[in-house]
Amino acid sequence: MSEYDHVQYEVDAGIATITIDRPDVYNAFTRATILELNQLLRVVANDDSVYTLVVTGAGEGFCAGADTTAMPDWDDQTPAEYGAYLWLIQQVVSSLRGLSKPSIAAVNGPAIGAGCDFALACDLRVVGTESVLREGFVNIGLVPGDGGGWLLPRLVGEAKAKEYLLTGRDITPADAVDMGLAVTEADDALEEARDLAAEIAAKPAIAVRRTNDLIDPETGFEEYCRLAAEYQWDCVTDTEHQEAVEAFNEGRDPEFDRWADIAKDWQLPSLEDERPAVAVVDVLSGP
Repeated sequence: MSEYDHVQYEVDAGIATITIDRPDVYNAFTRATILELNQLLRVVANDDSVYTLVVTGAGEGFCAGADTTAMPDWDDQTPAEYGAYLWLIQQVVSSLRGLSKPSIAAVNGPAIGAGCDFALACDLRVVGTESVLREGFVNIGLVPGDGGGWLLPRLVGEAKAKEYLLTGRDITPADAVDMGLAVTEADDALEEARDLAAEIAAKPAIAVRRTNDLIDPETGFEEYCRLAAEYQWDCVTDTEHQEAVEAFNEGRDPEFDRWADIAKDWQLPSLEDERPAVAVVDVLSGP
């Protein structure tokens, strides 16, 4: 388990878990939280012991968006300062979107504003019975500046996305499942998400990552075919593919030679070494 102030990180059996850890405020974030999230997402991308990622929140919330008690005096901010901080939040969404290793949001409680965007940026979502997803920016006179206005239409369709984006209505667990936005609703979203993560992690890792890279609605068919040939070659030359085929032919479960213990004594890099070289301020990014 990590020793960060606002976010915890652990790896168990190839499954990494990032937990936003500010339960007294439903895991609403500050600038420090965002810096830690960006740091840990880089760790996940480069940690060879990680096959899948679960993102969740401590206590009864997933992430309630920005902590409004940390909001500065707007009159003291410049557009450049605001944009620099918003960019940091957008990088969390971008890093989740760009991660080859499959990510699953265990939405155990309210996911509001940017917190909703963090969940939408994951590859899959499991929603708890007490959860709610809300793109509520319009309710307080803001636009979805962290990616929700781009993500939601691609996940549920333009018309349905506009319904939620323009009204700020809640997406209930049942709605999320009905729309295909969530895999399932569960009493224990984290346990269900970890079970799903374990199922995916048991597959040949290169095939999983390249499949995840290949699934992109923005890619044209010809480009898809070009990439598929490239990625398929990565797979056919992989030892896990060879073991999976042999196991199939022999009627047994595959036994992959993996490095799950490589991070046993590994230390997280210092957050102080990872601060971006941009001017940032604490600002309200969303509801």
